[in-house]
Amino acid sequence: MLKRWKQLSSRTVLKNPWWTYMLDQFQIPGGTSGEYNYVHTNGSSMVVPVLPDGRIILVNQYRYLCDRESIELPCGGVKEGKSREEMARIELTEETGYRAAVMEPAGEFNPFNGVTDEMCSVFIATGLEVSHAVPDATEEFEVLMRTPAEVDALIRSNTIWDGMTIAAWSLVRSRLR
Repeated sequence: MLKRWKQLSSRTVLKNPWWTYMLDQFQIPGGTSGEYNYVHTNGSSMVVPVLPDGRIILVNQYRYLCDRESIELPCGGVKEGKSREEMARIELTEETGYRAAVMEPAGEFNPFNGVTDEMCSVFIATGLEVSHAVPDATEEFEVLMRTPAEVDALIRSNTIWDGMTIAAWSLVRSRLR
């Protein structure tokens, strides 16, 4: 079994509504010490919305840091006082205009374990029906509907390049018809 590092101290450097930038002092077994900078979040919830005909609902949105559009599964951070499933339902409605009768947990993953402690919970949404919700002021979405084979092709062609979408898809792909 690998030896654990010892946290000597931890402090918040910066906090905003989405994440907290942390600075920890640590010691490795054997005595070496150092500092570790990371992003703490309450986690995130990602949804794989499956229509009755088997098509998957995706969203295309602009991503500021990469200055390009990104095709993704609906996802958002877990807000204080909300469960992961509640946030999955909220994000599904806000981003796609659909709500789900069933939200099935499908697994979880860490999107960037050297930089963040975030865990992303993935849900498969079925029993979808049209709803009318308004996205956040900073968000604009184009809703896309693709077959699982088309999603696979979009990933292979690097048209879908969002790592969280690719990770979630790998968790659920074998479970879809």
